[in-house]
Amino acid sequence: MAEFVEADNAEAIITRIEHKSRKIESLLKQYKPVEALKTALEGAPPKTKDERCKSAYWIVVHRALMAIRDVDSLFSSLDPEYYDVLMKYLYKGLSTGDRPTCDQCLKIHEKLTERAGLGCILRTVADTVNTV
Repeated sequence: MAEFVEADNAEAIITRIEHKSRKIESLLKQYKPVEALKTALEGAPPKTKDERCKSAYWIVVHRALMAIRDVDSLFSSLDPEYYDVLMKYLYKGLSTGDRPTCDQCLKIHEKLTERAGLGCILRTVADTVNTV
């Protein structure tokens, strides 16, 4: 079982998220959205139950997700190790009810399911420990 960080270490997690956010913004300015998404998904989700950390991390992942224009090229360069965590964030995006976010998440979800299969969905839904 994953170890979760205590609430008093939440500030350290927020600092790491801010650093990651700056790195993602730099990649997006260089027109590297797939690299930005990979960077966002590395180490995700944060091992904490602190909702501030989870919310801050979602903002970072959301920024990278929304920058993806060519979904096919995403999966030609995204390693399978990222599939399950990406699926978690797609469901998080769908839960927002925000139309542009939902549209983007559904496009990516369709291609991800084709690529990773139904097992990816099942693992995501069944994982109640590493929540986003």
